[in-house]
Amino acid sequence: MADRADSTVFLRADEYIAAHARSALAHIDPSTLARVVELLARSPKIFVYGAGRSGIIGRALAMRLVQAGLSAYVIGESVTPIVQKGDLVLIFSNRGESYSSIQTANIVRREGAELIVITGRTSSKLAHAATVLVWLKVPDDPDQPRLAPLGTVFEAASLRFGDALIAEWMRVRGETEESMRRRHAIMV
Repeated sequence: MADRADSTVFLRADEYIAAHARSALAHIDPSTLARVVELLARSPKIFVYGAGRSGIIGRALAMRLVQAGLSAYVIGESVTPIVQKGDLVLIFSNRGESYSSIQTANIVRREGAELIVITGRTSSKLAHAATVLVWLKVPDDPDQPRLAPLGTVFEAASLRFGDALIAEWMRVRGETEESMRRRHAIMV
C-alpha cells in the first residue's frame, strides 16, 4: 500500500469523470430537454426518486426545483404526498434494473402520472416504462473501474443534468438567482 496519495491518479480520475459526464450530457437531444421543461411547467406536483447515490442526486434536484418555485417532493419521505394523475416523477437509475425503481415506476404509471427516467441504459426495464427517457451515455472501458468505480460517472452526469436543467428552467421562466434565493430554506 502506498504511503502517500498519488495526485497523478487523483487528477486523472478527476479529468476522466468530468470528461465523461460532459460527454453524457452532450448526447441529450434538445427536444428531450424541451419535453422535460414542458412537463415541469405543467405538473402540479413533481416527485424525485433514486436508490443509493442516485437518490442523493435526486434529493439535490428536488431542493433546486423547490427553490425554482415548483412543488417538489422526494419519494420515501414521510411528508411526501401521494402521486396522482397529472403529476410528474423523475427516477434516477444508472442500470435501470433496481427493484425499488421499477416498482416506483409501476405505481407512477398505474396512477397516470408522467415518468421521466434518467438512466445509463436505454434497454433497461425502467427505460421502457418512461414517458420521457433521458439517456446519460456512460463509458464502459478498461479505465472506468479504476478511475470512476461503480456508478460514479452516471452520478456526476446526473448531478450536472439537474443543475443544467435548473439553469434552463430559469431561462424559460425568467427566474433569477435572487428570486430563487427568496425561496431558499432558512438555515440556523
